Amino acid sequence: MFDSYTDPEAFMDGTLFLSSSHIASIILAVLLIILLFIFRKQKFTRTYGKWLILISLIGSEIWLNAWYFSTGMWDIKYTLPFQLCSISLYLCIWTLLTKQNLSFEIVYFIGLGGALQAILTPELFYDFPHFRFIHFFVAHIAIILSVFYMIWVEGKLIRFKSLWKAFGFLQLIALIVYFINRLTDGNYMFLARKPSNASLIDFLGPYPWYILSLEAVVIILFLVLYLPFPILYRRRNRRLKNQDV
Repeated sequence: MFDSYTDPEAFMDGTLFLSSSHIASIILAVLLIILLFIFRKQKFTRTYGKWLILISLIGSEIWLNAWYFSTGMWDIKYTLPFQLCSISLYLCIWTLLTKQNLSFEIVYFIGLGGALQAILTPELFYDFPHFRFIHFFVAHIAIILSVFYMIWVEGKLIRFKSLWKAFGFLQLIALIVYFINRLTDGNYMFLARKPSNASLIDFLGPYPWYILSLEAVVIILFLVLYLPFPILYRRRNRRLKNQDV
C-alpha cells in the first residue's frame, strides 16, 4: 500500500472490496493493459506512452503529498514513502527514465506483484470520487503499465536470476525500513506489527513469525510471475530455429 495512515473519522463503514467502484477500477486497469498491448508497436505509444505513464506516477506522488500537507495529515510515522508500493513507484520512474536492466528486474517482481495485489484487494476505505480513491488506482495502475511498457515496448525480459535479485533487494529494503520504523515509531511495510485492519497477514501467524511466512509467500508469488518467461523463451527459440531452416 502507499501508506498505512488511517483516519477513522474520514473512513466509510466497511471496505470497498468488490464494490461497484472497485470492480469498475479493475475493469479500467484491464482495458488499459489490453490497449497498451494492442498499440505497443504504434509510433504514438513509443513516443508518448512513457511520458504519459511518468506523468501519472510523478503527478500522483506530488498530488498525494500536497493533500497530506493541505489537510494536516502528514506525519513521519505514516506518510514517508517507505511502503512497498511507494518504493516501487520511485523504481518505476527511474526505470522508465534510464531503461536500466537491474531496476526493471526488481520492479517487475516487487512492483507488479505489489500493485496487482493492491488493486485486487485494496486496503482502502474512501470511495469514488474521493481524492484517495482516485489517487490509489491511478498510482497502482501506472505501476503496472510501466512494467508492461518496459516489456512490450522496450523489449525487456526476465531471467530466473532476476527473481533472486529482486528478492535480495527486498531483504535489503526491509532491513533499512526496519530501522526507519524504530526511529519513527512507524509501521512501514508492516514490519513492526500487523495492520490494524483485517488482512491476509492475519493468516500468517503472530508477530514476528508472520514476517517469515511472508518471505515464503513472496518467493511463491515471484515464481508465479516468472512463469510466463520460460514460455516466451521457448517460443522465441522455436521461431528463430524455423527462420534458420
